[in-house]
Parts: sequence; C-alpha cells; structure tokens
Amino acid sequence: MAIHPYSNATQTRWNRGEFRVQLNLPNNSRPMGFCDGTADDVAELEAMAENEGVHELAIQKKLLKTGREIWTLGQPA
Repeated sequence: MAIHPYSNATQTRWNRGEFRVQLNLPNNSRPMGFCDGTADDVAELEAMAENEGVHELAIQKKLLKTGREIWTLGQPA
C-alpha cells in the first residue's frame, strides 16, 4: 500500500520528513494521509475515489519550501 492513512504515527513520520506528500481533503483540518507522490500513489488515489463514487479526481498541488508537497483532493469544479 502506497497511501498511509492518517494516524499519530504517520503524522510523526511526516513531521520528520519521511513522506514527500501530505494528502488533504477540502474543509478538513486533519490530513487524510501521506504518500511519496509517485504515479502508483496517484493511481491508488483515483481507485479509492472511484470506489467512493467519484468518477474524476482533481488534485491541487502546493509545493512547500522544503520540497515536499501538500495535495488537496477533490472533484473538478
């Protein structure tokens, strides 16, 4: 599994710089999870969205000064 769901342990790993990408959902203050931002991660996110009835996934990417990214997942406008 490439997507690591949010937990205290995965938040700590993000804080230490062990993950490259934090995954957020709109209007949710807590991250959904973390990943490394690979093509496999994107494919897994798309499959998860489709399983939940979302046929097209929009990923808004924000690059941080550290080189890591925050991806906000949602549906296209």
